[in-house]
Amino acid sequence: MTPRAALVAAVLLVAGTALADPVRASALPDRGARQAAASAAEGPALKVDATTGRHAIDPHVYGINFAEESLAKELRLPVRRWGGNATTRYNYRLDAYNAGADWYFENLYYDNGTASLPDGSEADKFVEQDRRTGTDTVLTVPMAGWTTAARNAACGFSISKYGPQKGSDAQWRPDCGNGVKDDGTNVTGNDPADTSVAAGPEFTKGWVQYLNRAYGAADSGGVRFYNLDNEPDLWFSTHRDVHPAGAGYDELRDTTYATAAAIKDADPGAKTLGPVGWGFNSLIYSGLDQKTCNEKGGDCWSNPPDRAAHGGAQFAPWYLQQMKAYEQAHGRRILDYFDEHIYPQQSGVFSGNVDAATQELRLRSTRQLWDPTYVDESWINQPIQYIPRLRSLVDENYPGTKIAITEYNWGALDHINGALAQADVLGIFGREGLDLATLWDPPTSTEPGAYAFRMFRNYDGAGGSFGDTAVQAASADQDKLSVYAAERSGDHALTVMVINKTTGDLTAPVSVTGRTGTAGSAQVYRYGQDDVTSIKHLADQPLTDGGFTATFPAYSITEYVLPAGSSETQPPTAPGTPAASAVGSDRATLTWAASTAGSSPVASYQVYSGDPAGGAPVATVDAPATSATVTGLSPATAYTFRVVAKDTAGRSSPASAPVRVTTATAPAATCTVDYRVSNDWGGGFTATATITNEGPALNGWQLGFSFAGDQKVTQGWNGTWSQSGTQVTVKDAGWNATLATGGSTTVGFNGSYTGTNSAPRGFTLNGESCAVPGTAAATHIAAPVGHAPGAKAVRGHVTR
Repeated sequence: MTPRAALVAAVLLVAGTALADPVRASALPDRGARQAAASAAEGPALKVDATTGRHAIDPHVYGINFAEESLAKELRLPVRRWGGNATTRYNYRLDAYNAGADWYFENLYYDNGTASLPDGSEADKFVEQDRRTGTDTVLTVPMAGWTTAARNAACGFSISKYGPQKGSDAQWRPDCGNGVKDDGTNVTGNDPADTSVAAGPEFTKGWVQYLNRAYGAADSGGVRFYNLDNEPDLWFSTHRDVHPAGAGYDELRDTTYATAAAIKDADPGAKTLGPVGWGFNSLIYSGLDQKTCNEKGGDCWSNPPDRAAHGGAQFAPWYLQQMKAYEQAHGRRILDYFDEHIYPQQSGVFSGNVDAATQELRLRSTRQLWDPTYVDESWINQPIQYIPRLRSLVDENYPGTKIAITEYNWGALDHINGALAQADVLGIFGREGLDLATLWDPPTSTEPGAYAFRMFRNYDGAGGSFGDTAVQAASADQDKLSVYAAERSGDHALTVMVINKTTGDLTAPVSVTGRTGTAGSAQVYRYGQDDVTSIKHLADQPLTDGGFTATFPAYSITEYVLPAGSSETQPPTAPGTPAASAVGSDRATLTWAASTAGSSPVASYQVYSGDPAGGAPVATVDAPATSATVTGLSPATAYTFRVVAKDTAGRSSPASAPVRVTTATAPAATCTVDYRVSNDWGGGFTATATITNEGPALNGWQLGFSFAGDQKVTQGWNGTWSQSGTQVTVKDAGWNATLATGGSTTVGFNGSYTGTNSAPRGFTLNGESCAVPGTAAATHIAAPVGHAPGAKAVRGHVTR
């Protein structure tokens, strides 16, 4: 992280302080060019369905690192994090730390007095503020093996001891260098004891025990969360004076085992978060591989040595598997949250640029958090799907682990453009089911970024908040208008958040289904570029059949509060945890305990692979049946399934607990089918299926498959087509009846559908199952492709 103010005396909180720039009204888009409401352009249709996509929004997604007390109190801030590079070597006994590469590897300390330490330390003050505001604390504990040795002016690379260096703290401590020789190479062979003293798991255990005595255990109002250090895969850079080697697979596993176990020994109710990597490459590489490949370059990134020594497994799945193995061996979970940071890598986004192109890029780039079609516009150059990817990694490797992002920042929080991006990010966090998040480098209470949080946590100044149960909300064009919706448990009001990301006014219809008694009007609250100093309470919006049409001003965030209907309704309870049986290479049968009906009888059960909020069901059965067979699975593949009940009024239950199923190895396939949709216009589509015969030559063939939804074949070619329910059969057309071994033929059709146009499954050729690359019914996110980060990659808080 880069200091934003000059070092004052010998005290500096590199990780927590920030000087706010004034709100840059002059940098706002030209208001004179903004369209008047009367000439607003047609916007995309917005749809909200309160009966489906229902899941709890964890309030911990609205967290902030080092938020000031007045803002934390106003927001009823759910969680606040003590983190950053300066916490890696914080010594609670001395109230001192080493700033690492952030500030010339200098020892620094807080001016809190020493007579009563550790009582009265800066960490204590942090916890005490959180107790005053009712905020949970995430405290970062050291795990690198060292902590600051003394409250002194020592530094890791003394120029008088290690020779001339390219940079130094000329103003405050001229002898403290940056550890880079004049020829551009790093100083090596320095003594870690110049600044630091060894500190292992017992040091951390002692700190947690002290905090328990001072503030109570985690389950009794004490410190609830502990980060297992900060970005350990960058220690070789940020703390190279004491940890010049990259942290490898084995080191991170072993130090996590020891440190997390020490925390649980001291406070069994505490929750741990790890491995706290810096970003996307942290999912792929260990710190050792990142350091090695930074130095070697070339094909090292495609075949890094530390990964090769661990069976070719990428770091994140391997790490989660090791945490699961610990629990299986010791009967105790020591990792509660899978935590990885993310900073947008697109040029200028994190750094706060507000030229027109960067403003558009910033608002577009939030799609990397969820969208499988968005190719990241940076050196990453591939779909990221960050939150679904984290969830998939957990589901496949250590089910039951929650997911967290304890650092992120989309930049320009002092500008309306940054506020729009921040609001979009918070909406995505809730919709996608993230469990905990804390913004890095908080806005001041007067900056636009703070208003993004207010729209979710206190839009009316009286505690009015966005709902805590997400419901389905969709925009026909998320890049123009994004929409998020949630029901509030306290009064059952439905809250709908609409963000206009464009520089022109847009008029769009908003349909709301699944609510009873919603005639009347909705309260309206808006924040936007016309006044970046306050949220406006506007005139109520009349409702017609629960919906409405409205004009959304350019660069604005609008929240609608639809009151509860005349009668409160309840969805069914969650089905029981499914059990798997008859698991084959392409199918599995799931059985579960029935849901208890709410306000209406249970009508059906839907089976989902992965997160129900992220896709279509892979199987549906009518109640009272409580068993379904999922087909179209890939052989020798792990899947995580959940079941959702739906009642006769269309309301969805919470999802069941997950079950993990690994399919059997398949016998050699005698055919493959490549299914592709070449055109989809919403309600209709054109598709082809290319059949390749991998078995003996055929003289006459019949292709079979089943649709996953309500698709209907309306016209087919290159074969004789028939359909019964979801089952489709295609018989050869005569002229293409002969298929030699290795031979192929293509059939095609036009179809219709409503809802989701999912790929068919269960392809067979003359009754034999076919392999279908890329069309497995169950959701699985492919492993990312690793390569060198760009020259200006944003690693944590430092742009290199």
